[in-house]
Amino acid sequence: MAEEEVADTEQAVQPEQLSIVATTTNGIHVLTVAGEIDHHTGDALSQALDLSGTPRPHVVVDLGQVTFMDSSGINILIAAHRTLTEAGGWLRLSNPTGTVLRTLQLIGLDTVIDCRETLDHALTG
Repeated sequence: MAEEEVADTEQAVQPEQLSIVATTTNGIHVLTVAGEIDHHTGDALSQALDLSGTPRPHVVVDLGQVTFMDSSGINILIAAHRTLTEAGGWLRLSNPTGTVLRTLQLIGLDTVIDCRETLDHALTG
């Protein structure tokens, strides 16, 4: 991926214990999330995933630095998946690890939303 184009880096959002850095790579919106996704921090993720008005949005959420995710985070991802799919786009999750990966697998979300082992795999389809 030596020729990938990276542009539009935005400021990190940091409410309480969550950090979200939004970038665009080859037309794909990438959200790099770090910390805990729960009912206290979920609004920031919801806002970052709101791409209303964007035609056919393609979004990758990099979960590699997420240490915890409760049902609030699951619901946010399901809602975003539905919204992005209805808009003709897609949502992919990348690099889920540890308890986050286990949570996704236990509820079967990894079979509903495309999950990739690495960010590079998520970006290349």
